[in-house]
Amino acid sequence: MKIGVLALQGDFDAHRRRLEELGAEVVLVKKPEQLNDLDGLIIPGGESGTFLKLLGEDGFAKLRDFVLAKPTFGTCAGCILLAAEVENPKQAGLGALDITVRRNAYGRQIDSSIREGLFLNSPIEMVFIRAPKIERVGEGVEVIATEGKDESPVLVRKGKTLAATFHPELSDDPRIHQYFLELVAKL
Repeated sequence: MKIGVLALQGDFDAHRRRLEELGAEVVLVKKPEQLNDLDGLIIPGGESGTFLKLLGEDGFAKLRDFVLAKPTFGTCAGCILLAAEVENPKQAGLGALDITVRRNAYGRQIDSSIREGLFLNSPIEMVFIRAPKIERVGEGVEVIATEGKDESPVLVRKGKTLAATFHPELSDDPRIHQYFLELVAKL
C-alpha cells in the first residue's frame, strides 16, 4: 500500500513515521504528478491558506481530482481543505465533505491543548493546535470521533474521505492512522 503525505508544510514527517510504523510505503508529495501512483493521501496540518498558495491553481485542481477519486485523510488544515464550506474567513475548499468548518475556532496557538475524546466510542488522546471546528455535518457524513461535553464532531467520514480537526500524528495512539489504512485497503 502506497500512501502519500502532502509535504508542502506542517508536520508531514510525523504522519510519515506513523504510517511507516504501521507498515505502509510512504511518498512525501511535493509535486502534483506524485499523486498519480498513490493508493491514498494524507493532507496534514499547517495553514490552509498557505497550502492554497503553494499548490497554485493547477496543483489545487490535481489535488481535487485525486480527493474525489481516492481515499484521503485531512488533519486540521487538511480538514479545512476537504470541507465544502469554510468560515473565519471564507476560503475555497475541495468540497470533498459536506461539512462547514470554522478556522481557528478554539483560539490562537497559545490556546492549543491535549484533550480526551471518543473514537468509535473508545477514549483517545487528541492534540488540538489552532484547531478548526466542524460547525455543520451534512447528509451522509458520519461522525467517527467526538470531544467535549457537547460531543462536538472532531473526526468525520464520508465514503473514502476522512477529516480530523485535531492532530492524531502527535499522539502515541496509532488507531486513527490504522483506521485510515484499513479504509484504503477496503477500496
